[in-house]
Amino acid sequence: MLSLFICGTAVTSQYLAEKYQVNTPMFQSFINYTLLLLVYTTMLAFRTGGDSLWQILKQRWWKYILLGVADVEANYMIVKAYQYTTLTSVQLLDCFGIPVLMALSWFILRARYRLIHFLGVAVCLLGVGTMVGADILAGRQDSEGSDVVIGDVLVLLGASLYAISNVSEEYIVKNLSRVEFLGMVGLFGTIVSGLQLAIVEHREITRIQWNWKVALLFTVFALCMFGLYSFMPVVIKVTSATSVNLGILTADLYSLFFGLFLFYYKFSGLYILSFVIIMVGFILYCSTPTLTAEPTALPQPNSTGLDNAALKLEEGESETPAITVQFTRGETVAVRTD
Repeated sequence: MLSLFICGTAVTSQYLAEKYQVNTPMFQSFINYTLLLLVYTTMLAFRTGGDSLWQILKQRWWKYILLGVADVEANYMIVKAYQYTTLTSVQLLDCFGIPVLMALSWFILRARYRLIHFLGVAVCLLGVGTMVGADILAGRQDSEGSDVVIGDVLVLLGASLYAISNVSEEYIVKNLSRVEFLGMVGLFGTIVSGLQLAIVEHREITRIQWNWKVALLFTVFALCMFGLYSFMPVVIKVTSATSVNLGILTADLYSLFFGLFLFYYKFSGLYILSFVIIMVGFILYCSTPTLTAEPTALPQPNSTGLDNAALKLEEGESETPAITVQFTRGETVAVRTD
């Protein structure tokens, strides 16, 4: 379902760009964040107690500002990279986010992976490679981009920011709440994307030739993006951010299948093969749950006080009769030997 939501955003964005020459990724993201603000931030506003909007802002406001910036810029950098580099580079380098995500999960969420998890990731990445090969054979690499290095750097940065956002999302939905995550992302995402929109895209917005078809495409994009943001925390809570990111690798393939009819892409049997390979890797990864490392217990300080008396008596149990230690009110200690 998440892959289909992503497919919907990709197809509508491409349709807007190719048919109506509308390239406004920040404006489209702004609409999504505004919807999250209206729904989930409003829900937080009506809460009372420790999980109310005011208490959340009072305790964790700066963390959610950083999260909002990371989420907004990740979306923007990936879309912007298409102007500089090739589709192949974006598809391949975007996978860089998966090992970054696993590393962050290891250190922050204390996830511990087994051999089958690394094998599943490797198989999924092999499927992505097969998909890229199919793109090349189908002739979808017509444009080489204006500056490949800039484009590749944008993809790597965007993928890393996605990983940071997804790990933060997993931590929040498993330890706090889904509504808190979506409400805070909606609030600060709206602010950040609104400011960036006014700076970098105000001219593109004024050039849009509005009609009912363009409005419909913007609406479908916004609903798909809203659905993606609303349901992804649900899936992450019962699985993990890594498994979700492996599963949504199939989104590109769904987009390609729609592109066969909408944009007249050339079909290749490698697309089916790549889909099967990615699904096999995804099933391998999900077949065994990851482990969570327990926090290391701090050593207890040495003490000769009364709190350690019982332990010392137990150590001498083999040499002395059993001793019962009873604490009474005040500082008096009564010791009885059976």
